[in-house]
Amino acid sequence: MNYKYRAVEKFWRNFYKLRPAQKESLRRSWQLFKADPFHPLLGSHEIHELSARAKHTIYAAVVEADLRVIFRIDGSWVTTLDVGSHRMYRA
Repeated sequence: MNYKYRAVEKFWRNFYKLRPAQKESLRRSWQLFKADPFHPLLGSHEIHELSARAKHTIYAAVVEADLRVIFRIDGSWVTTLDVGSHRMYRA
């Protein structure tokens, strides 16, 4: 499927708080993510608790050890919602 991508303000706020090395890891992962949000190297998976609260399927893609991007898919749109550690799952 050909997806279109957008990000919410919270994603950008937290992106700019990342360390330079984390930003670089995210930029490298973005290339895979744009090609396929479920690329095997990203380990994308559903976050059940967030999905239940949002009443919409929420996914996480692994960027590095404890750095994740959470996103949702609505038709052809992929919306990145946040970036950070596992702590954001509890937000």
